[in-house]
Amino acid sequence: MQVTSALPEGYVDQPVVTGIGTDQPSLAAGAGAPARDPRTVDLEDRPIQVASAMPRIENPMSKPQWAGGLPAAEMACRQRLKRLGVTFRDIPAIGTGSSCSIPYPVELTRLSGGIEIKPAAKLNCQITEAFALWVKNELGPAARVRYLSGVKSINQLSSYSCRTMNSKRGAPMSEHAKGNAIDVGKITLDNGKAILVKQPGFFALRQKSLLNSIRADSCKYFTTVLGPGSDVHHKDHFHFDLRTRKTGYRHCD
Repeated sequence: MQVTSALPEGYVDQPVVTGIGTDQPSLAAGAGAPARDPRTVDLEDRPIQVASAMPRIENPMSKPQWAGGLPAAEMACRQRLKRLGVTFRDIPAIGTGSSCSIPYPVELTRLSGGIEIKPAAKLNCQITEAFALWVKNELGPAARVRYLSGVKSINQLSSYSCRTMNSKRGAPMSEHAKGNAIDVGKITLDNGKAILVKQPGFFALRQKSLLNSIRADSCKYFTTVLGPGSDVHHKDHFHFDLRTRKTGYRHCD
């Protein structure tokens, strides 16, 4: 396939595909139970503090430090991930500026059905949820139909990465810089079959069918979809992100 022009991640002139994305779940507002005011605790309920010869020093990076706790939308997102059977953990905020940061990141290790993510991916909760839904609703069923096998693992090539689009100097920042994108390079099935995303061979009919199907369906979950044939930068992987565009357009190539 001859590509006449390179299509960067943020290309915005692609019109919306009619009906695509209508089942994208919206963030539900739900706050957790309010913390108990320590001033109302009875004195006898308070633990007795005993001096120690060696002061206890905690690593401030060992657990998330969020002033004021998680916002309601982030809490609701994590609840949905748990209902989907996703294995993840909250990690400390990444970055300090607006160009490269994830205020409330998660580290994704497994999806529904025990599908392993290799290596673990650092993402925001929203792209994690979209990815989990795509795998559960599209990739898993498509693999079972064509190979009579479930999905064992997914090799991701990039999650959070502080860089510009396609790592080009002077280009706008990539969605990877916000943990709002994930790249998929290989899918391994329970039967041991390894499916590379890069352009399959001429006679790899089942592999072509699977990759074409899940790529087409992915635009229901993501606002940008790129892969082999889009441009030279995406010749061996799928790029999925949730870039927000004022026009509301989705670029699915």
